[in-house]
Amino acid sequence: MALTNRSPQAQESGEATAPAPEAPRKASFGAYARAYVALSKPRVIELLLITTIPVMFVAAGGVPPLWTAVATLLFGTMSAASANAMNCYIDRDIDREMRRTRQRPGAMDLVTPRGALVYGLILAVGSTVGFLALVNVLSAVLSLFAIAFYIFVYTMLLKRRTAQNVVWGGIAGCMPVLIGWAAVTNSLDWAPFVLFLVVFFWTPPHTWTLAMRYREDYAAAKVPMLPVVASDRRVLLESVLYSWATAIVSLIFWPVAGTTWFYGAVALVLGALLVVQAHRLLSRSKAGVTGARLKTMGFFHLSNAYLALLFAAVTVDPLIARFLV
Repeated sequence: MALTNRSPQAQESGEATAPAPEAPRKASFGAYARAYVALSKPRVIELLLITTIPVMFVAAGGVPPLWTAVATLLFGTMSAASANAMNCYIDRDIDREMRRTRQRPGAMDLVTPRGALVYGLILAVGSTVGFLALVNVLSAVLSLFAIAFYIFVYTMLLKRRTAQNVVWGGIAGCMPVLIGWAAVTNSLDWAPFVLFLVVFFWTPPHTWTLAMRYREDYAAAKVPMLPVVASDRRVLLESVLYSWATAIVSLIFWPVAGTTWFYGAVALVLGALLVVQAHRLLSRSKAGVTGARLKTMGFFHLSNAYLALLFAAVTVDPLIARFLV
């Protein structure tokens, strides 16, 4: 006999009835796992690791101790994921307003606010304890400072109040350079601070050219990014200045760290490309080109490649130095 959703009374009377509604399905474990991974912003973490690993090579004068490198990358990833998750918890209202971020788990309610907060806090504690137990106290302190700065200074204080948000908030993104150095040497020196400044000056033009593409999103979310409150020409002029600062500071690393001609040549070429592209954008703006026709995303992608290749040179240079000796 065929199965049916009709009641006995309906079956007796011959009346048709609608099928019983299906019970809502619970999300699978895999779906939850993917949501929490997305909450960690893995693309942002990749960028941070690009700056951590090379500094460890410079600090070690070659290949760093394997266990130290693995532990630093593991707990550094947890530290960054912690800050990103708590950022998503705090900014879930903003994320719902912006096309670029409305697919994030917090904005889509794939993860509860409490779940995001607890996840972030657990990662923060785990990364700090891990650095303390398996690396050293200095790296743990720097990691905890980076988390606190990103959450309390950038996300809660600066982001919604000032156009200088990414300038000073970017300090948190510079910290992996110091953490990587401290993990190997248990100390700090001028060399990592120079690379810290490279990332510091690189961050504003990199972020602003992306923000110009999503200006309407930031305006709708009431986030006063510089492209929202200033003209294209003002944004691009400042981007030119920061690009020059990035290129110059990258060359200062050459004598400070005692690198070979290889790093110096790479830094010079990459810096020239970055500055030329920044000037081209400014020239197009002065010529009256506006909006999408400025093609600011070209600079954004170039700046990504710039940082990756520069720090690749930082990684390779100590190995070349050993070969030359």
